Amino acid sequence: MTVSLPEAQPAGRHAAPPPGSLLRRVYAPRACDALAYSMSTYAMPLVVLATTGSASLTGLAFALEWMPRVAAFSFAGALVDRSGAAIVCFLASLARALLVAGAGVALVMVPPGTTETVIVMALAAVTGALTQFSFIANEAVGAIASRQSQGQSHKVQSVLIGIDQTATLIGPALGGVLLLTGPTRMLALLSVLSFLSAALALQTPPTPLRAAPRDGTPSGGGMRQGWQTLRSLPSLRRLVTGLACSNLALGLLQSASPIFIEEHFGYSPVAVGALWSITAAATLIAVACCRFALNRIGLWGVGVISATIASAACLAVPEAPSYAGYVALVALFMAADGGLTVVLRTLRSQLIPPAAFGTTLSLTILLLLLPFPVAGVILALTPVPLLADVIRICALLQAVTLLVTFVRLRKDPALRTGTSPAQHDA
Repeated sequence: MTVSLPEAQPAGRHAAPPPGSLLRRVYAPRACDALAYSMSTYAMPLVVLATTGSASLTGLAFALEWMPRVAAFSFAGALVDRSGAAIVCFLASLARALLVAGAGVALVMVPPGTTETVIVMALAAVTGALTQFSFIANEAVGAIASRQSQGQSHKVQSVLIGIDQTATLIGPALGGVLLLTGPTRMLALLSVLSFLSAALALQTPPTPLRAAPRDGTPSGGGMRQGWQTLRSLPSLRRLVTGLACSNLALGLLQSASPIFIEEHFGYSPVAVGALWSITAAATLIAVACCRFALNRIGLWGVGVISATIASAACLAVPEAPSYAGYVALVALFMAADGGLTVVLRTLRSQLIPPAAFGTTLSLTILLLLLPFPVAGVILALTPVPLLADVIRICALLQAVTLLVTFVRLRKDPALRTGTSPAQHDA
């Protein structure tokens, strides 16, 4: 189904097939920004811990990093639709590079204490928001590349997810190694990556722009535009709903893993970092396999298999007898979640009209991320002895929700054929 709204028509720079390879104009900029995104997300709390030595401030910094990200979704999506992904990514990456470089210099000059704490806490919050702008812009570029791939959109999305997972694998480890010599070098590398991301953003394919209304009336952009588009796409709406419930279990596993590993299995925080590196590698392998599986069994088939594996792994996690078993089950869960992500991104790139992509993408990401703070609240309110029971309940909710989702999508042509009218209408 195609959204037909007065303001949802491409205007300005159109998404004509760009000269040059996908590697130069899509994958290379995405790789650079993904690595900066990964370091900003996973290493910034480590910077706070290294400079303040406080676990509570580290947790607060993580919250401060994500709150602006959630708040930035609506504005970021509307800005991409109005101004284009390239300029948004360029300005966000450039601002992040300058701020991180300035903070690195300031940390060298100021003595340890309150000022140093304020600097790193503020940096965590600001980089979180700026990183979200560049992420939305790069997703819009990826969607345009998928639409121009002549029926191979799932392959483009698989490569993009592979880039993201590789960055997730490398970023935290690289940031942790650099932090052994102090936060300055880690911030210096993050600044360099941000400068490179800004430079590469200027060569990305142009994205369609939504025209401003001629009569001066409100355009209904932002979240209102996103809601209108999402409501008109039942396939995407159902899949987002199912994956949002699945993300509640994912968020609970992510936030509870340090407690399980350190208190239940008796391992050090290093083992927690090893867990996420292993899961990132498993996800990377799963995404690579999805590229071939999609050609044979389609989006629905990959989605059903991934949902089944994710649900079974999550239900088994509380029963893990050892650290090795726990890591294996979480890695299996994350690998299956990677398969579901391929399905979501492919369907999203096919169904959402180009000129409304930014706002609708922002809304879908917001809906998918809201379960994570909810999981944090659940974890905060749950006594440790009852944590395994809460995970079992969330895993059961996930299994039921994904079952209902894919049963309702069983005969949906968008998932059966891997294409949709919107892709051709664009």
